[in-house]
Amino acid sequence: MTLSKLRDGLSGLPRRWKQAILIGFDTLALLGVLWLSFTIRLGGTFTPTDAHLLLMLLAPLLAVPVFVRLGLYRAVIRYLPERALWTIIQAMMLATLLWVFALFLAEATRLAIFPRTVPLFYFIFGTVVVAGSRFLAKALLWLPERQVGRGGGVVIYGAGSAGTQLAEALRAHRASYVVAFLDDDRNLWGRDVAGIRVDPPGKLGELIRNRGVSEVILSIPSADATRRAQIVAELSHHPIKIRALPAITDLVSGKYLISQLREIDIDDLLGRSAVPADPGLMREILADRVILVTGAGGSIGSELTRLIVERAPRKLVLLEANEFALYEIDRHLRTRADVEIVPVLGSVADAALVRRTLSEQGIEVVFHAAAHKHVPLVEANPLEGVRNNVVGTRVLVEAAVAAGVTRFVLISSDKAVRPSSVMGATKRWAELIVRHYGKGSGLRYCSVRFGNVLGSNGSVVPLFREQIAAGGPVTLTDSRMTRYFMSIHEAAELIVQAGAMAEGGDIFLLEMGQPVRIRDLAENMIRLAGLSVKSAENPSGDIAILETGARPGEKLTEELFFDPANAVRTDQPKILRAPRSGRQAPDLTAALAALTSALEAEDVPELRRVLFDFVKG
Repeated sequence: MTLSKLRDGLSGLPRRWKQAILIGFDTLALLGVLWLSFTIRLGGTFTPTDAHLLLMLLAPLLAVPVFVRLGLYRAVIRYLPERALWTIIQAMMLATLLWVFALFLAEATRLAIFPRTVPLFYFIFGTVVVAGSRFLAKALLWLPERQVGRGGGVVIYGAGSAGTQLAEALRAHRASYVVAFLDDDRNLWGRDVAGIRVDPPGKLGELIRNRGVSEVILSIPSADATRRAQIVAELSHHPIKIRALPAITDLVSGKYLISQLREIDIDDLLGRSAVPADPGLMREILADRVILVTGAGGSIGSELTRLIVERAPRKLVLLEANEFALYEIDRHLRTRADVEIVPVLGSVADAALVRRTLSEQGIEVVFHAAAHKHVPLVEANPLEGVRNNVVGTRVLVEAAVAAGVTRFVLISSDKAVRPSSVMGATKRWAELIVRHYGKGSGLRYCSVRFGNVLGSNGSVVPLFREQIAAGGPVTLTDSRMTRYFMSIHEAAELIVQAGAMAEGGDIFLLEMGQPVRIRDLAENMIRLAGLSVKSAENPSGDIAILETGARPGEKLTEELFFDPANAVRTDQPKILRAPRSGRQAPDLTAALAALTSALEAEDVPELRRVLFDFVKG
């Protein structure tokens, strides 16, 4: 039998069988050690008397309970630490002392007399055999496996039915060796489930050091997002890879099998509890409608189109200025649903193209996601930022009103609140343009304002991933900087539902939870990659974090509300409506004329003055 077959055969045995094999080996080995001790002491062949034989049999009978008590049969040989040698020495010392006490009683009763050096030889040779057998087995059976790259041990977090099924699946596929379960239930600690020991979560550090654990798999599919985020945050402080069993809804629906794992993403650290979309609102604004999505090849735009095609629209029109992005989203959508899709290549600032598209396609609903959103780039190119974000919105809204489009949804940004950047100011202008045409007109035009979405083009998360993959350093502008985050799919669902709730001129705010410190985000992403942060406290870490200083237009913190106290809750708990201002609105038409004049004259100082003066306060 090859070592590989022997190793696999031993791995498949129940824990109790493995313990029985070890106990049997130790019993025979200790009897052999005693015979050898007598032979060496007497200098020749040793033939035991009945009394000698009885006391020799007593030695392993006393030793095995000691070994059990000190945990020699709980340790997994595959991950036996070097410090286990000290435990073996202690066990043999105690077993020898108990046996010496038995010998003393035997001599006192004149049952038998033993040479004084036999217990010494028994302790020395017994320690060598017990320790040597275990470390030799580890070297012969398990080190070859590591050399061919099967990897380290795995801990499963969650000893419930899903966890036990996962353990069986990993055993069946011989994908990983399950070292232990971790579970929050104190009643399970110290017990065996499916032949695997259950430990408290606080013992993970010890398992990593002593048992070669390199990965933790979360097997708590019924836990809510908040609890999962807490667990991931705790685990991310250890130098391990973290994966997860899919959510219970995905398992029940058949989207995943119990043996299929997914990588832990930064979404898991946010702990946002998703609220199911209202099917009535989704159906009202999407089903059997002719829908236009501008910026359809961008992050938000493409996610909106994916969501829309699954809700049976009559037709979906894609307006996108980037040729390759338009090609990609058009090709992708045609594989997802049998819906008429019309790709239109061009800019929202092209008034003739926009008017022609709206009238020829019979557009009923517009989702306006086209915008330049990268703060430093728009700051360096204010003319193009105003042309696309402000003029483009005006062109699209005016054309939509002329074409009789009854629903219009602008995708805005938290940077529109008290803007310090050109990008933020242009988004505030866009909000005011949509409010101007929607308020009191009978048209259900609205804006939806929210923070950052994870994984969007140009956002910090893909940048951090790229920097971590390249070995660092991870760069951030200021350690004090915070931002709001949500998943891109959640944002798209809430945008559509907000559009369905619009009454005219509304500005909706998506509930973003608590702001996240960007440095914490960077550190967590480094840890989720199984690496450590290099710092003054940990100079031997893997990835350093460098501060580069705030860029033009950036703020340390973002806001979602001008007046948080008066935000109005809606029937959807993640959507709020901004209060309508009672103040006299400034003359938007005159301001647009002044802004357009500065744009056409390419007068950047005047353009910036008009841009910011209009949105002050």
